[in-house]
Amino acid sequence: MIAAERRRIADLLDSLTPAQLDAPSLCGAWTVREVVGHLVSPLVVRPWRVLPLVLRSGFDLHAANARLASQVARRPANELAAALRAHAEHPFRPLVVGYLGQLTDVQVHRQDICRPLGLPADLDPHRLRTSLDFLAGGRAVGFVVRRRVAGLRFEATDLGWASGDGPVVRGTGEALLLALTGRRVVLPELDGDGTAVLTGRWAN
Repeated sequence: MIAAERRRIADLLDSLTPAQLDAPSLCGAWTVREVVGHLVSPLVVRPWRVLPLVLRSGFDLHAANARLASQVARRPANELAAALRAHAEHPFRPLVVGYLGQLTDVQVHRQDICRPLGLPADLDPHRLRTSLDFLAGGRAVGFVVRRRVAGLRFEATDLGWASGDGPVVRGTGEALLLALTGRRVVLPELDGDGTAVLTGRWAN
């Protein structure tokens, strides 16, 4: 499943213009190009090369990750796409979250790229459902702020998927994937009596 998503992002990358590559993504301050750099970096950078970045970032892993993504993103777009294809089957699995974390990361970042550009993400329903199960299952360390989603029920209107108990937050599977991972841009796409609760928690 991960390999297929990497190849799809490579195909998407081939279709983007330089202006689109430099456009803001949904992922913090990253551009579309830097999101791709983040996805490519664990496939092409040896782990020992990351240590100097960690040291320079004061052992802040998020800052080191951002530095690495920025460095890899400087490569030409065709090289980034080629790397995604050449290493699509790469066995990289993040610590703690493993296979499901990597699958979810790729699907979230595909939306981070597509949505600001007005492009459909067209996530595979089975893979999307798998990632929603992971995010709602309590093991998605680093993906979900548990106190923000605690006591809410999430229902995907297009997948027949639901998880949790309490006031309902309802939306498409793709919108819920982003809501669970902290992209508040999708709040207007959600409904249900739990949406106001979720919005209020974001404000706090």
